[in-house]
Amino acid sequence: MYTGIIADNIGNQLINGIISWSFLQFLIFFISVFGFVLTSAVILILAERKVLGWIQDRLGPMHTGPWGLLQTVADVGKLLIKEDVHASLADKSLFLLAPSVFLAPVIGAFAVIAFSPYLQLPGIALATGIVYYVAMSSIDIVSVVMSGWSSNNKYSLIGGLRGAAQMISYELPLVLSLVGVVMLTSVLSNTGVGTISTQQIIAYQSSSLWPGKGIPFWDFIFQGFTPWAWFFLVQPLLVIIYYICGLAETNRSPFDLPEAESELVAGYLTEYSGMRWAMFYLGEYGNMLIVSAIAVTLFMGGWSGPGVAFLSAPGMAFGWQLLGNLLGLAYFIVKVYFLCFIFIWVRSTLPRLRADQLMQFAWLILIPVTLGNIVITALIFLVLNSLGLSNLFFLIVLGILNFIMLGGFIFIVSRATVATTRHAQAPAILAQRRAEAAQLPERAGIAGGQK
Repeated sequence: MYTGIIADNIGNQLINGIISWSFLQFLIFFISVFGFVLTSAVILILAERKVLGWIQDRLGPMHTGPWGLLQTVADVGKLLIKEDVHASLADKSLFLLAPSVFLAPVIGAFAVIAFSPYLQLPGIALATGIVYYVAMSSIDIVSVVMSGWSSNNKYSLIGGLRGAAQMISYELPLVLSLVGVVMLTSVLSNTGVGTISTQQIIAYQSSSLWPGKGIPFWDFIFQGFTPWAWFFLVQPLLVIIYYICGLAETNRSPFDLPEAESELVAGYLTEYSGMRWAMFYLGEYGNMLIVSAIAVTLFMGGWSGPGVAFLSAPGMAFGWQLLGNLLGLAYFIVKVYFLCFIFIWVRSTLPRLRADQLMQFAWLILIPVTLGNIVITALIFLVLNSLGLSNLFFLIVLGILNFIMLGGFIFIVSRATVATTRHAQAPAILAQRRAEAAQLPERAGIAGGQK
C-alpha cells in the first residue's frame, strides 16, 4: 500500500515537472542551442568562404544555388553519404569516440549562456558560469590527443601533441583574463564579493542609471541598455587577450599549427573522413561561437539592447515579453556573428606563427601581461578606495590606464614579432653572406682578367 502511494507521488511529481514552465524553458533552450550550433556552422562556413573571397578579391562560391548560397548545403549532403574510412591498425574505440568528445563540450558550454531574458536554463543564475565554461573548454584537449594517438599515424600524433601543448598553454592566460571580470563585479557589488554567474555579470553591465528615467521613450531606449557600462570599455586589454587565446583554443589562424598543411598534412584529422571529420569541423565552428558568445556575455552586455529590458519587464503583456525576448535574441546573435567575422578577418590577414613564436607569445607575453593587469587593477582600487573616491571614478581611471596598457601591449607584440623573425632568419642570412664573401675573390679575378 505504502509502495503504491510513494509510486503515485513520484509519478505526480514527474508529471508536474514535465508540464512545468521550467521544463518547457529547458526544452526550448536545448533545442535552440543545438539548432543554433548546427545552423550557425553551416552559415559560418559559407560566410567564411564569401568573406575570404571578398577580402582576397575573389568571388568565392557562385555556382551552387543563387549566388552560391546552397554550396554548404551541398557539402553537408556530400559528407552525410561519404564513406567512413579509417586505418586498420588504428585504436578503433578511441578513434571512433574522439569526434564526440570534441563536439560534446561545445554543446555543453552553452548551458551557461543566456540568449535572452527567458531563453536560458532555469538554474543559470546559480550556475558556476565561468568555471563551468573553462572546464568544458579543457575537455577538447583530451579529444585532440585521442584522435592523434589512436590514428596510428606519425603526422596525426605530432599534430595531436602540438594541439595539446598549444591549448594547455593558452588556457592559462584565458583564465587569467576572466579574473579581471570577476574583480570588476566584486567592486560593483555592495557586498564586495564578486560573481562567476554569467547572468549576474550581464546584470552588472546593465546599469540602472539612464537619462530620462520615467519617460517612456528614454526608458525604452536605455532601460537595461547602458553600453558605457560594458566591461570592454573598462578592460579592453583583457578583451584582446581573451580573444587571442580563443583563436589559439580553436586552432584558428594564425594559431593553426596542429593542422599545418605544409608540415603535418591535416594534423590530428589526417585519418578521418566523412561525418567523423565533419564533427571535428563542426566543433571548430562551434568553438568559434562559444568563444564569441562568452566574449559578448562578459564584455559586451550579452543580450542587452534598446527595448529588451523595457518589453520583457514583469507585468508586461505576454506578447510584449515575447517581442522583448526575440529582440534580445537578435541583439545577441548579431554581436556573436560580428566577433565571428573578426575570426575570419584575422584568418585572411595574418600568416601562421612558428611553433617557437606561438609558445613564447603565450608564456613570455600573455601570462605576464594578464598577471600584471590583475595586480594593477587591485592596486588602483585599494588606492582610490582608501582616498574615499567612488567606484565610478575607479572605473574611469582603470579604463584610461587599460587603454594605455593596450597600446603598450601592441607595441611589445610588434617588437617581439620582429625580433623573433630576425632571430630565426639569422642563420640563413649569415650563410648567405658567407657564400657571397667566398665568391668575391673569384669575381675579382674574373674582373681582373677581363681588364
